This record gives sequence, C-alpha cells and structure tokens, in this order.
Amino acid sequence: MGNGIESLRCPGMRDLLPEETALYRRVEEGFARVCAAWGYSEIRTPTIEYLHLFTAAGTLSPQMLGRVYSFLDWDGWSGERVVLRPDATIPTVRLYVENTGGGRPARYFYVQNVFRFTGGDESREDWQCGVELIGNPSPAGDVELVLLGKAVLERLGLRDIEVGLSHAGLVRAVLAQTGLEPEEQAARYDRLLDGDLTVIQEIEARLPDLQAPLHLLFEAEGGTRQYLSDLRSAFAAAVPGIAGTLDELATVSDTLDRLDCPHGIQTTLVRNFEYYTGTVFEFRAAGCRMGSGGRYDGLIALVGGQSVPASGFALSLAEIVSHVGAVPEAATLPRRWLVEARGGDAATLAEAFAAAERLRALGNRVAIALPRMRAAPDDRLLTVERREGAFTYRLRDVAGAKIQDFRTLDEVVRVAEADGP
Repeated sequence: MGNGIESLRCPGMRDLLPEETALYRRVEEGFARVCAAWGYSEIRTPTIEYLHLFTAAGTLSPQMLGRVYSFLDWDGWSGERVVLRPDATIPTVRLYVENTGGGRPARYFYVQNVFRFTGGDESREDWQCGVELIGNPSPAGDVELVLLGKAVLERLGLRDIEVGLSHAGLVRAVLAQTGLEPEEQAARYDRLLDGDLTVIQEIEARLPDLQAPLHLLFEAEGGTRQYLSDLRSAFAAAVPGIAGTLDELATVSDTLDRLDCPHGIQTTLVRNFEYYTGTVFEFRAAGCRMGSGGRYDGLIALVGGQSVPASGFALSLAEIVSHVGAVPEAATLPRRWLVEARGGDAATLAEAFAAAERLRALGNRVAIALPRMRAAPDDRLLTVERREGAFTYRLRDVAGAKIQDFRTLDEVVRVAEADGP
C-alpha cells in the first residue's frame, strides 16, 4: 500500500474506489438499458448455492470444480456443503425451474459476481453482465444473443468488435466416433476443456480414416462459408456425426452475414463448461476477450425441469470498464413491439432481426417473439413472412386486434414513425 500500511485485503479481492465504482455503475446501467430494449427482465440469484447443484448435473469440468469455494452450512449435525457461486447460468436455470418452468420462454439478464479460486493475487471475484434466453431454439436464439452482445458493447462505446463462433458438438462428434466408452470420452473431453491438446494424438490413433490432421479442427480458425465447407470435406467422411453440427453452425453464420455482422469460426472456444451443447461464441474488442456464451439445451432438464432450448452469455465488467469512458444516458423505454419470423430459414430470420433494429432506432422497445410467448394488451406484433420470394409484413395491435398488411419494411417504419414510441 502507498501509505506503508500492510493491506488487510484478502488475496484476489479488489476494492472499487468512488471513481471506478461510478464507471462500473454507468456500464451496468448501459447494459441494463440495452437488455430491456431487447425484451429482457432483470433477476438476481443468491451468492450461496448447494454444491450438488453444480456436481449432480455434471455441468462444470473437474478443473472448474477444483476452483470453487465450498464449506459446510451448519444446521445441527446435518449441514449441507455449499459454495460461493462459481457460475451464474446454473443458478439462473434453478431459478427458472423453481419459479417459471412449464417450458415457457423467458429472457433474463443480471449483473452478479462469481467466485473462483486462483493462485497469487489474480482475481477471485469477477463481476459479470449476463444474459439467459430460455425457450428459443437454434438458430434464432443464437443469432439474437450474438447481436445483443454486440449491441451492448457498441452501446458502451467499444469499437472494432470481433465475434468468434464455434459449436460444442464438434468435439463430441469426434469423441463419439472413437468407440470409447462414455466415461472415457468424458475424461478426454475434460482434458480438452482444460487445454490439453495431447488428447488429439490419442484420438487420431483411433480414427485411421481421417482425411486431414485432427489438429486442424481444434487449433485452426477461419472465415465462414468456405472454412466450414473445408471442414466438411476434411472430416465428414470419417466423422459422419459432424455434418449436422456444421449445418447448424452454417445457418447461424449465414444469418449473421445477411445482417452485416462480421464474425469468424474458431473451433476451440469451449472451455471449462460441460453444459454447452450447441453454438458457442466469443466477443473481443481492442484485442481483449470481453465475454463469451453458448447454447445449453440439456441443462434445464439436468437441473430438474422440462427439456427446453436455452442459451446465454456473460461479459466481464472489469474488462469492459478498462476500455470504456463515460456511458451516455438512454431515454425512457416505451411500450413493447414483438417481431415474429414465420419460418426458420436464414433469410426470414435476418429480415425479422433487421426489422427489429429499424424499430429500435426509432426509440421503440422491441423483442423477437418466442414460442408460446404471452403478449401484453399494449404490445404491437409484427409478423415477417416470405411468400414466393418476397417478404410480407403484418402489423397487429394486440389490444384492439387492428391488422395492417405491408409490402415493404419502409412502410412499417413510416407507420411506426407516425405513431411515435
């Protein structure tokens, strides 16, 4: 310490002085404003959770579980072992199962701390800006979260944002082809999650029909369409299970291309979290990793709920704060618009997201409609559909059931401008 007094602060913990706290608060508020504009609602979960919530579901890699802070929460002689939450997604899933459930869609966001042991004075308490989207399957849900994360970082003043895409199924498909028992596959997957690339040689020895060195799948990165096509040519014959994974990743990538969202494919993004099942993604700016996320369709069932598609991401508050200045205030948000894509093709999805962005630019609060979503009486519903190669737009006022049909998005925007937010 500067005044010569030995610090009483625990290793790995950080104090936030007034100026830094004010910047954290402005970033949190900017994040919350963007999430609310996209139809998300804020939640908070307890700092302490049962350890078995994380172990019974088999959701964290052994390396991550080895870093949790756990202790007995004494209640007579029957104390349960609890942890300081090492991850915010699993508690959010518990909250959903216990309070919402029923397979209904939900959009949550939160600003919470997570605790993970590290050596020396490296940070052991990290604050995250997180989002969980429950009930929207791939590719629409994955596209929404990539665009939302990018919108948050842009709103906070970051530039030259890079998006990386991958898929958790790439590794699992390769391991499944080896013929190893499930326990042996899991052990090798854990080693890959921990960055042990010597596993690649062990896998290659069990797959003699590979058309290319396996390290190209786990270490390389590239553009979008051509890169995915190259991966298919190199590995699909020897690993047939990889084809569906590449198709899913290609649809997400194609939709983002149509929305002018630059991105690359990086097949080694998955780290430390075994609950990812589908598309995973990462956000970088100023050469630094700002956050990441992905799809975890099996997690809700593992925690005790129904099987519901879900995905999410977390951004590092400390990393963002170190790269941004003052965050401007946002206007008060008006009533909500819902935009529905009729059809799961990339073109219709892209048009729906583009329509939502045009409406947000006018100051409206806009969310992409989810399956089984309940519209409020004052919501406005815009349905985008593709017929005979052209898009059509139907606008419905939920309360008054007033219906208007349009041939172009510009016509919809003019009506929205006339009505005001």
